[in-house]
Amino acid sequence: MSHLTRLDALAATWRLSPVGARRFVPGFDPDSGGDRSRVLVLMQSPGPSTIARGDAAISSEDNPGPTAVAFRRARMESGLDRFDYLRWNIIPWALDHTPRIEDLEDARPALAQLMSALPDLRAVVTFGTPALMGIMRYFTLDPDARVVPVLAAPHPSPANATRAEEKHRRSVTALDRASQL
Repeated sequence: MSHLTRLDALAATWRLSPVGARRFVPGFDPDSGGDRSRVLVLMQSPGPSTIARGDAAISSEDNPGPTAVAFRRARMESGLDRFDYLRWNIIPWALDHTPRIEDLEDARPALAQLMSALPDLRAVVTFGTPALMGIMRYFTLDPDARVVPVLAAPHPSPANATRAEEKHRRSVTALDRASQL
């Protein structure tokens, strides 16, 4: 069985909303650790460059765009091995707005399913406020939540106003520390 089989099955279920509408959910990166990942990297939701790839889209550091480039640079500098982590989004489906509490709540069952599918998980690294808020809501609202250490870094997007050098340094440090857990 592939390291993505269970994860791909989950993504397929998330592509259909509870009311039966189709929604865009990218695939998982085959070059990641998949369900053997020790670190879960959570971004916000699929971005425009991922969405533009349509059915071929995956959540990956290889995606085009400045966010993926900034993340890849930080990940490589941190020493976190590519096969030790899984990159995903706190809200797995595309949104046409900034995430709201309702979106995080709608996505919480998907996060619980994902966390259950990662038996070797040792840490979560969140990028941006929605990802941090989403994982904390899961930990504090789900009575069966599996709690692991969380490190939070600013979102690597150039649209994030955090000073570039500080944003990069915090990303590298968070990924490095997560890799040591």
